[in-house]
Amino acid sequence: MYKAVIRRKCSEAVYWSLTNISIDSVAGLDAGSNSETSPGPAGPNSSSEVRFEDLGLSPQLLKAVADSGYTTPTPIQARGIPLVLQGKDLIGIAQTGTGKTASFTLPMIEILARGRAKARMPRTLILEPTRELAAQVAESFERYGKYHKLSMALLIGGVSFDDQDKKLDRGVDVLIATPGRLLDHFGRGKLMLTGVQVLVIDEADRMLDMGFIPDVERIAKLTPFTRQTLFYSATMPPEIQRLTDQFLQAPVRVEVSRPATAATTIKQIAVTVPGGDWSKRESLRRLIREHDVKNAIVFCNRKRDVDVLAKSLQKHGFSAAPLHGDLDQSVRTRTLEAFRAGEIAILVASDVAARGLDIPAVSHIFNFDVPFQPDDYIHRIGRTGRAGRIGYAFMLVGPRDEKSVAAIEKLTGLPIERQVMEGLPEETPRPERTRESRGRGTGRPQRGESRGRHHHGRTDHAPRHETVSAAPVEERVVVAQAPKPEPAPRTPHRPQPPKSAEARAPESRPAGHDASQLPAFLLRPIRLPPKPSKRLAVADSEG
Repeated sequence: MYKAVIRRKCSEAVYWSLTNISIDSVAGLDAGSNSETSPGPAGPNSSSEVRFEDLGLSPQLLKAVADSGYTTPTPIQARGIPLVLQGKDLIGIAQTGTGKTASFTLPMIEILARGRAKARMPRTLILEPTRELAAQVAESFERYGKYHKLSMALLIGGVSFDDQDKKLDRGVDVLIATPGRLLDHFGRGKLMLTGVQVLVIDEADRMLDMGFIPDVERIAKLTPFTRQTLFYSATMPPEIQRLTDQFLQAPVRVEVSRPATAATTIKQIAVTVPGGDWSKRESLRRLIREHDVKNAIVFCNRKRDVDVLAKSLQKHGFSAAPLHGDLDQSVRTRTLEAFRAGEIAILVASDVAARGLDIPAVSHIFNFDVPFQPDDYIHRIGRTGRAGRIGYAFMLVGPRDEKSVAAIEKLTGLPIERQVMEGLPEETPRPERTRESRGRGTGRPQRGESRGRHHHGRTDHAPRHETVSAAPVEERVVVAQAPKPEPAPRTPHRPQPPKSAEARAPESRPAGHDASQLPAFLLRPIRLPPKPSKRLAVADSEG
């Protein structure tokens, strides 16, 4: 055991010497917190001494990175790429917008450059919680792997199974999928996972929130035990820690920022508003008008509220569109493309649909609803303040949201600036209902008035074309009803003796009783059986 540890330490020293990166510099990166670092060429980088050329990447990959406009790696890239190239399991903890996608796509392309894919047996597998994130990772592979002849397949919902089956039959090097669609293909016998060399589980904490952890566990058990596993998450709850202990072998933990922290380039403001949906919508409209909003994402907790809020903003002249999981995949794709192109200024979205979206130039984030989970707040505001830009995150806080706000401040460890939205009513203004406007129609009678049309005892029906004048209200006489007598107390039931013949005789009918009022079946004649004759009775007795 000790020989294995010494051998691994020696190999690490040789590797760092070959890549011209000193072990002391890497240790310094591990000790410090780099939460202020952001991806891209414009962002400041605390590890400015490290370049992409120092990470052991091929010239083709370096050329693709340079074509994308990046010159220096982010901390998660500088520390994670060499470890992935070494073949080690990795736990990457970093806030959103720190370049996590490139930290595993670049070394995976370098690893896949050697070898060839087989039919229905992908060489690498990347699991993403949503379709948008999976499509985003696919775009990253296309951008960085344009100088490599690698095949890729994207398995997400909303796309035909036949097209995906054709790609799997030809063999793919990179398979990017959501857990549900991947298991659908596996259950149909169209996919085998015994050839997976590298397994990437991205946005693991979101997988936990969406209930995908059982599917992830099943997929991990279907892959070879000798695989390399890369695990990325912005937070590390106990359930995620249990998952890493189960499926990762001696992982290296790369933590470029404290879990559940936001970038310092984001200015966070909590706006206190009175209760009521109308007050919250009016507060949102005021904030959008008062601030220089280039484009913004508005987050809601429920899909139903996403549609309602988007229609409200459109009604007031704002360029807005909804985005949530119930929309068709083609509609979601067109909406995201329009938002990236600037055709839509405000995107009203749910947490599932907008998780991890790479839109670098979002200026404002509005939390229309305070998130249920404090971790979701970190992911929401992480859509702004990317690539070194300044971002603004507003959160509308109602009277019942103080506990949730306190939980967010406890998680981040920093207080949120408070503002108060004044001049708004506490309740939604409603028009007063008059006596004439009550009911379904203007002529509906009120309580206590007679309803002549539905009165059963009326026989003088007036023609429809005639006008029947109603009696004035002043002449109406209201007769007070006498109080009902209280029921007599019940006495216990006692069995009665049988009645005599006289008692069973029918009582004399009262005068004025009309037999025609009896039911028809009582007035029908009944045929009785004939009486037996005396001769037959005597014969029977003699016999």
